Amino acid sequence: MAQLGVDQPAPIRPGEELDVDKLQSFLRKELKQSSSRLVIEQFPSGFSNLTYCLTFGSQELVLRRPPFGNKVKSAHDMQREYQVLSQLADVYQPAPRPKAYSDDLDILGAEFYLMERRHGIILRGPQAPAALASDPALTRQLCQSFIDNLADLHLLDYQAAGLGELGRPEGYIGRQVEGWSGRYQAASSDDWPQMDELSAWLQLNQPTDGPAGLIHNDYKYDNLMLAADDLTRIVALLDWEMATLGDPLMDLGTTLAYWVQPHDPADQLKRAFGPTMVEGSLTRRELIDRYADRTQRQLPDMTFYFAYGLFKLAVIIQQIYIRYLRGNTQDPRFAELGTTVESLAWRGCDVIENGVG
Repeated sequence: MAQLGVDQPAPIRPGEELDVDKLQSFLRKELKQSSSRLVIEQFPSGFSNLTYCLTFGSQELVLRRPPFGNKVKSAHDMQREYQVLSQLADVYQPAPRPKAYSDDLDILGAEFYLMERRHGIILRGPQAPAALASDPALTRQLCQSFIDNLADLHLLDYQAAGLGELGRPEGYIGRQVEGWSGRYQAASSDDWPQMDELSAWLQLNQPTDGPAGLIHNDYKYDNLMLAADDLTRIVALLDWEMATLGDPLMDLGTTLAYWVQPHDPADQLKRAFGPTMVEGSLTRRELIDRYADRTQRQLPDMTFYFAYGLFKLAVIIQQIYIRYLRGNTQDPRFAELGTTVESLAWRGCDVIENGVG
């Protein structure tokens, strides 16, 4: 089963250890289990918030906390993520149920929350597991489930779910373009003119905000957990740190930025966040068409939203890269992220010229 990508924890990376005694005391109080022993491991994937697996007696829990050395609280707001999941768990099956939250910095040095652990398959990286590589029809069904689930999230009645105060949909597009441009300037480390060109184009070509929806803001294969016995069934949608209310097409644009096709540039193929180019996969255009059918919405040209998604992804990676350069993390995976930022910038400029493709 390991070859399918079952999400398994591993030993904790150096410099990212948690205080076992303080966390164990917190759990004993919160979960009312005085004699349980705590074992902590870490989920090694992911580039932003840190995720740990806790075994506490007979219970398995997942702990989320901001990265060490984080200076941008708004990008790693644990209380907000906890509250989103608290409201969603009853109305949206893929949302894991949260268990506890703490802002007591004496415990771990940062706020954190706990949620239930779900088990399943997570597709990471460009290589497809054998079950998909050998079955184009299954791959196509998975792609359909993937985009249908995003559409269903956008169609959810967020007011009825108690999430009406989560964000400010009015002016969302403008705030996102301005915000991500500012974050790039604050985290820049190299001179990449294409990033400046992309930022300027986005500021000059903003569409009008569309109808608001609940958006995940980081929807891609490696944030989905799939059932081990049915890869088309979504067990969980993870990493809700950027969820808000806004134009769902901005969410779709981010997803398109993650979706690499076989004829995309070679460096994009190597850095794919999932096996989106395996035979049977939907193209970006087919994803857009399927989304339009599912939402019953007439979609505009998606060039702006796709270019925005690429720019946002480049900025997120740049923020991670600058933490590595400043010595706030020693994770060796981060050492080459600068070239990824440059590659995404070039790709964004190409999209401006040639469209979604």
